[in-house]
Amino acid sequence: MTQTHPAQIRIPATYIRGGTSKGVFFNLSDLPLSAQKPGPSRDALLMRVIGSPDPYGKHTDGMGGATSSTSKTVIVSESKQPGHDVDYLFGQVSIDQPFVDWSGNCGNLSAAVGPFAIQQGLLPEERLPENGFAEVRIWQANIGKTIVNKVPISHGEVQETGSFELDGVTFPAAEIAVDFMDPADTDGSSLFPTGNLIDTLDVPSLGAFLVTLINAGIPTIFLNAEDLGYRGTELQDEINSSEDVLQRFENIRAYGAVAMGLIDEPSEAAARQHTPKVAFVAPPCDYVASSGKHIEGSNIDLLVRALSMGKLHHAMMGTAAVAIGTAAAIPGTLVNLAAGGGPRDQVVFGHPSGTLKVGAAAAQQNGEWQVTKATMSRSARVLMEGWVRVPGDAI
Repeated sequence: MTQTHPAQIRIPATYIRGGTSKGVFFNLSDLPLSAQKPGPSRDALLMRVIGSPDPYGKHTDGMGGATSSTSKTVIVSESKQPGHDVDYLFGQVSIDQPFVDWSGNCGNLSAAVGPFAIQQGLLPEERLPENGFAEVRIWQANIGKTIVNKVPISHGEVQETGSFELDGVTFPAAEIAVDFMDPADTDGSSLFPTGNLIDTLDVPSLGAFLVTLINAGIPTIFLNAEDLGYRGTELQDEINSSEDVLQRFENIRAYGAVAMGLIDEPSEAAARQHTPKVAFVAPPCDYVASSGKHIEGSNIDLLVRALSMGKLHHAMMGTAAVAIGTAAAIPGTLVNLAAGGGPRDQVVFGHPSGTLKVGAAAAQQNGEWQVTKATMSRSARVLMEGWVRVPGDAI
């Protein structure tokens, strides 16, 4: 008996590295009609594109790279928000579970949205200089925030190659300045959801930990490395090789999410893998990065290690860097204290792949801390463009 199966369909797409992440980018208008709106059809399509859920954890049958940094999708469209050029929607695809997490942003891929929008013709030509920089105002639809890309333009086209080096990325490229405007999740009063710069978080069977809970860039739980028995110089294998250690961090993340008001019960954290992030900090010291590069403690302000999607990140998530810069700018947080305390408008921190500088403008208004902008430099490069193919019954 002959069995028939639906043919594959092809969808215009671009595979782009942004910062230390990479993902599959789509123009909303190019998606199948059923996937042009939120819902099960869109999620099913993106999971099939990435190759999830994959019980083997390899993404062999998809575009994903089987890590939190490479299991990402982006949908860009003309903006519906006044004063913005494009809307940017980010989908973090779970590797081994059948869902797409829409709860947060990807700060690294934020640097690629402006270049993609220009290459897709979503900006009017009069906004593009022959040579110089094009400012692209982006509405981050997941969290309702404004991001500004300053995209280098050469001979009327996006300049992707250059000499800017970013630890965690092998080759240099053109620098893109990324501004995260008003990065707190909602208003200034929610920057610290408990109202405290430092809280004590009780985690059953693990104990009590000092934490800074902050909503900036992405909801993040900061702990002291020393309280966890770490130095802050750990690389991926030292954390990711132990399921017990990862489960410990997941338990902390779950109870921290409850304390931040993101979920009602710790059990709900399993369906919200992208947020919040959990990170640990320590004062600066010398260490050797994953590339073999020697990092001098005298050249950095503090050490930070962060977990994403249940694993220690190989470098630093862009949104977590915003949280680091914001917390460092506010005297009295664990991040600020690890950096030596006192007011500061920028910080250089060491991560597993090297170092990163991030700036933030923080001030108190009516007794509440507010942050107007966080800034960092990233780079972005198109790796492949054309079409992705998925079986016709995938959506």
